[in-house]
Amino acid sequence: MSKPSFQPYELIKLKREGHRLNRQQLSGMVEGFTRGTIPDYQMSAFLMAVFFQGMNPKEMFDYTEILLHSGKSIDLSGLKIPSVDKHSTGGVGDKASIPLAPLVASTGVPVPMISGRGLAHTGGTLDKLESIPGFQVNLSQAEFIKLLKSHRVAMMGQTQDIVPADKMIYALRDVTGTVESYPLIVGSILSKKLAEGASGIVFDVKTGSGAFMKDKEAAVKLAKMLVAMAKKFKRKAVALVTDMNQPLGNTIGNSLEIRESIEMLKGKGPADLENIVLELGGWMLKFGGISRNVSEGKARLRESLANGQGLEYFRKMVAAQGGNPQVVEDYSLLPTARHTMLLKATHKGYIHQMDALKIGQASVLLGAGRIQLDSKIDPAVGFVLKKKIGDKIEAGEPFMEIHYNRKESLALIQELLHQACIIKNKPVQRPSLILEIIQ
Repeated sequence: MSKPSFQPYELIKLKREGHRLNRQQLSGMVEGFTRGTIPDYQMSAFLMAVFFQGMNPKEMFDYTEILLHSGKSIDLSGLKIPSVDKHSTGGVGDKASIPLAPLVASTGVPVPMISGRGLAHTGGTLDKLESIPGFQVNLSQAEFIKLLKSHRVAMMGQTQDIVPADKMIYALRDVTGTVESYPLIVGSILSKKLAEGASGIVFDVKTGSGAFMKDKEAAVKLAKMLVAMAKKFKRKAVALVTDMNQPLGNTIGNSLEIRESIEMLKGKGPADLENIVLELGGWMLKFGGISRNVSEGKARLRESLANGQGLEYFRKMVAAQGGNPQVVEDYSLLPTARHTMLLKATHKGYIHQMDALKIGQASVLLGAGRIQLDSKIDPAVGFVLKKKIGDKIEAGEPFMEIHYNRKESLALIQELLHQACIIKNKPVQRPSLILEIIQ
């Protein structure tokens, strides 16, 4: 193994002491690690130094660009109008991408969406899509571009040649306690979004018990950094800081969330899911040049919902990616759990809490989520919320329905869900969904 042309420990010491590193030094660390000339233990030490000392904007820009150029980028210059993507930092029941992408595409804006899988208590868009029989998320770049040209929407997983350096570094961050570093988060998220070729990015930065960022101030800080850095790369960008103290929508679980997404496109979805889809989509239409402002964009999206165009584009997307489009009419074609069970309130009052973290953890025990990326999931299982924060409930009235296939851990799951649902005598205000908008 050839040694790097510089001494990594010198750069580790510089960053440990809070010094700024230039592009050449950062490139040496990233490229040396990905080539195998810098060992894991030195890269781990470097990441920990960044965790404590941070990076200034110039370092973050250079680091993001180095990650971006570690692999191939998708060339979307052949599309007639600007493409726009959305990125969520993840949460429980966060299915917004699934109705959002075809709905926005139905208005004329191309949506290139590279999504991820669920890990721990947060769900993954790819897992949800794969619960549709035959749906293919493993597309080549050529297939991805072809679908965007013909249907204006495509949803796939990250390929091996898109930002490979980030994939290697993230795996190391995951086991070294350095995931929560702002500069490393920004570099990781933005390098992948830039590689997609989208000219505009709408960020959904979630905060609360079920989110990566539990504290609103931390979420706002990350949102500001993502928007500022995206603009340095000449991309239109906005970030919505949204609530994740309770699940989004009324379903948690892959197949159940597909059903709810289809229901939303039929105009029958829960209000919070529709509201966030319209708000995110309104910005996407503005960035795509379809509307002059967000309000006009939201009006266009409501029209597309009302006339069925959004649903039709979802149907076309499913068929184009190998799935069975008949799921739109026949939910029995989707994976369905063998058993259901209602959880009932022990006393009357008002729902004060539907702890998203506990509900997400219970979904993992049920088999709807995974602890490791190679773990298998059960697409049929999950939960249906019958009540949410602010709702009145009577003693003996159901607050949640469990869809399950196996009885293992069922008692623990029920206990977690009862802990998640806090009922008190006094009424409580329903929480705001969109907490802040960063432009």
